[in-house]
Amino acid sequence: MAFVDYNKDYMTSTGHALVGTIIAAKVGNPGLAIPIAIASHFLCDALPHWDTGYAREKVSKKRFVAESVIDVILGLVLSYVVIALFFPATSLLYAFLIIIMAQLPDWLTAPYLFLDYKVAPFTWVYKLQKKFDSSIGLPWGFVSQVVLVAALIFLVKVF
Repeated sequence: MAFVDYNKDYMTSTGHALVGTIIAAKVGNPGLAIPIAIASHFLCDALPHWDTGYAREKVSKKRFVAESVIDVILGLVLSYVVIALFFPATSLLYAFLIIIMAQLPDWLTAPYLFLDYKVAPFTWVYKLQKKFDSSIGLPWGFVSQVVLVAALIFLVKVF
């Protein structure tokens, strides 16, 4: 059985969804947007951040799962709001595709974390993500994600 480092986690699903939304709004070519979105996942995880799994050994698995599901839903809702407010010409279906690509490494590790499937490909994706991860607690781990997303929206709107 593989050791799971419960102190190492990834940027919130909401953060990745919002970054994916911004990529979809600015990069209309899926051949470019998809690899950019996947790469953005690892870049975002390298920034100091917090997520629902931070120190998850201190909460029940049921709570961890519930908070993670809420995080995914919140990410989709906020992505819709960002599109409606800032990028209304962006196709919702295209944005959804790019959001999923920006979150893809987390989706690939979900069976490892939630179902205890300690087999390939889940283990190698988990180990790859751990190499990029830089977690910090609340409030600064949350603040860092808000600042990142706000700065990206600002830059994309200005340029």
